[in-house]
Amino acid sequence: MASGEPSLYSSPPVMAPKLQQKSAKAVPLTCHGHSRPVTHLSFSDIVDDNQYYLISACKDNNPMLRDGVTGDWIGTFIGHKGACWQARLSSDATLAATASADFSAKVWDTHTGECLHTLQHAHIVRAVAFPSQPRPQILATGGFEKKLMLYDLSVTGSSPRSDSSSPTSPTFHQANGNIAPPPGFEIGAGAHKSTIRSIIWGSNPNVLITACEDKQIRWFDIRSRDSIASYTLDGPIGSCELNPSGSTLSVAAGKTAYFFSGPNLTQLHKSVTLPTDIAAVAVHEGDRKFVTSGNQDTWVKVWDLDAAGAKEPLDVWKGHHGPIWSLGFSPDGKICASGSEDGTVKLWKFCDGGYGLWKN
Repeated sequence: MASGEPSLYSSPPVMAPKLQQKSAKAVPLTCHGHSRPVTHLSFSDIVDDNQYYLISACKDNNPMLRDGVTGDWIGTFIGHKGACWQARLSSDATLAATASADFSAKVWDTHTGECLHTLQHAHIVRAVAFPSQPRPQILATGGFEKKLMLYDLSVTGSSPRSDSSSPTSPTFHQANGNIAPPPGFEIGAGAHKSTIRSIIWGSNPNVLITACEDKQIRWFDIRSRDSIASYTLDGPIGSCELNPSGSTLSVAAGKTAYFFSGPNLTQLHKSVTLPTDIAAVAVHEGDRKFVTSGNQDTWVKVWDLDAAGAKEPLDVWKGHHGPIWSLGFSPDGKICASGSEDGTVKLWKFCDGGYGLWKN
């Protein structure tokens, strides 16, 4: 990946010292560059030669793209006029999508930093999602409008559409000759009673999952545009993310971590109630562990997924200086990333032996 056009990128942030050891535990890599709280982060799939990438959203308006293994800065996407609430990469890392408080979602070319599409909304956009496919041409968005929207990025149009169950339409142009934004339509009209906080596109391309501030997880069939399942949570939504293999949906709500599995991720496999409220959760199925963060502390806690109860964590990672709002495992499971109120992203080694910049 190239850093792209100079006008689109700021100067690279300085990385914290990387190669240190403290006791038997590797010191995390600290990624600087953001000037305000980091709200969300996500990894791409493995692209080639064990390479993958990481994107972070931040209240400084400027999402950042990094090397997922080393944390090294690649580029900053410049264009949003408000806080960026969520950022996701396509599976092949060729596209990025961002959701912003400036009432827009944007789609970016990760090689050049160019903004390919700006999708204007009537209110703050909190969530975006791509289907799991190379250079996807469909994007889902949601936020304060309480609408799950689907946009066809392969065409342009003059207004949102509601006359088809498919996001495919002819190309339209505005009267002044400029290309209009891609056409979009709503899925599950009227279903959401509050802000959509997260959208997940699982392995089934016909099913979308939303996490809403009305304490509901909902599953929608894109073809019928109807809700096919729902689950009521015990507390307010903290996070809702898919594990790298796509087999488990992890949800943080109140003091409980929920893990859904099955063909469409509709089956509650397990729920674990912890002593304090959870801001974010991520699961590592290979090691049968999960990690959480809280909105009242600055730590990442590691838990046994198979334990009967969760009273004490297996490990506690300390290093952030503010609450941690987002957690995620790399596609190979060897790194856990955390994004914090302190404006940094940290990469924690989650494997034995040397890996990336860690020598042992």
